[in-house]
Amino acid sequence: HVTLIFFQYIGTKYRGAVKVPHTQHLQGKRGVQDHLEEAIHRLRPVNPVNLSISSRTDTGVHALSNSAHFDFQRKADKPPFTEDVLVQALNFHLKTEQIRVTHAHHVPNDFHSRFCVQSRTYVYRIVLGLGHYSLFPLTECDLCWSRCITELNVAAMREAADFLVGTHDFSSFRAVNSDLPFRNPVKTLDVVSIQPGSSFAQVHFHREVPFLEMTFTSRSFLYKQVRRMAGALVAVGEGLLSVQQLREILEARDTLAYPQGLAAPAHGLFLTRVDYRESDL
Repeated sequence: HVTLIFFQYIGTKYRGAVKVPHTQHLQGKRGVQDHLEEAIHRLRPVNPVNLSISSRTDTGVHALSNSAHFDFQRKADKPPFTEDVLVQALNFHLKTEQIRVTHAHHVPNDFHSRFCVQSRTYVYRIVLGLGHYSLFPLTECDLCWSRCITELNVAAMREAADFLVGTHDFSSFRAVNSDLPFRNPVKTLDVVSIQPGSSFAQVHFHREVPFLEMTFTSRSFLYKQVRRMAGALVAVGEGLLSVQQLREILEARDTLAYPQGLAAPAHGLFLTRVDYRESDL
């Protein structure tokens, strides 16, 4: 039975959402996929289990809703796990890991968690005006990007964001990796939204903490594309880049056109939604 699961994780503890080669396990962090597959194997399937994750995230990136599918077969005399039991059992075996399965669906045999995705949504969180980590609420440590500046030019950021929306060659906003020669750099960015945000503990904290959230929605993204777009938009907000300069970076269609050191750090980024058609589920 092919099963789709949705899960959350705090990415600072893991080497991203992908599986880490066994030879690297001794070096410390493993990937989210390693821990999920280990939990699935503890349920004693009779078939080899290969987890296919919908969205591969970098080390340090978090997820409020990522997804994956796998084929799970029990012994012939045992019925399939119900969806609720499967969620509870996987979370039991994940134990103290910062990974939680939130829900599960039995899906058709031809379903694929990655290729059936209709859209992915990322949110980048920024906190302004806090110069030292001791000023952060504990709930925000490693969950946002702190900028010492107290105010960003949000109007300029939104003007620059308008140039990113739509179908473009985003070569300038992808980082170099082994997939670069094989991935089409033309993507359609459906949404870039820049809005005030809030601390997870805002109502319980003794002072107001100014947050800004940038939301990006597309069917798929290039390697580190969201972090590069977020970093460039913040640079516009701080006056380090002009709106025209961001447009020129986009139109250059060259990864080398992106200024070094401008990409936003991983720990402020959250994968918040992975959407499918109801008919696929």
